[in-house]
Amino acid sequence: MINFEQQDYKNHWENVYETKNQDEVSWTQKIPQTSLDLIEEASKGKSSTIIDVGGGDSNLVDFLLEKGFENISVLDISAKALEKAKTRLGTQAEKVNWITTNITEFKPNTTYDIWHDRAAFHFLTTEEEIKKYAEIVKNAVSDTLIIGTFSVNGPQKCSGLSIVKYDEDHLKEIFSQSFELVKSFTEDHITPFNTVQNFIFCQFKKK
Repeated sequence: MINFEQQDYKNHWENVYETKNQDEVSWTQKIPQTSLDLIEEASKGKSSTIIDVGGGDSNLVDFLLEKGFENISVLDISAKALEKAKTRLGTQAEKVNWITTNITEFKPNTTYDIWHDRAAFHFLTTEEEIKKYAEIVKNAVSDTLIIGTFSVNGPQKCSGLSIVKYDEDHLKEIFSQSFELVKSFTEDHITPFNTVQNFIFCQFKKK
């Protein structure tokens, strides 16, 4: 059952994608090169099962399809965001599994070789939500976890919402029960408004 807080959160994101285009939101990347590089490096072939969590109408799925990946899922809380992506992709959208849900309510019916999240994790602000996420990931990921999230030098808020900022040690602490850190680095994201947001990317391998 959805409580009012969750419903308000969903409504927030539906409104964002209803009223704003890609060049009007801070997280847009024309070419999500870092994510692409990490996914390609982790993949064992084009049949690798990949999920992009909080994918919205990100261009990542376009590039993954272009590179020939065959088993892609995109998850987002906003149905409107996914509709925008489907419209952009046209008939290519039929090759993608689209999942509309809040990540903490996600009940995967499959396991994923690669779990990628550059959008959702930093919006989980309670210990309960973060624990739920870690539990879902533990059960749903068979090989590689890629988290791109706001670093300690990142913004205080995003899209008007509070966020949690991370360093390598904090992320290791959350996921180390099931995953081993392979690499970690920070990167500046230049927004469409020419402001800078610092991200930390961590790639983990299932133990």
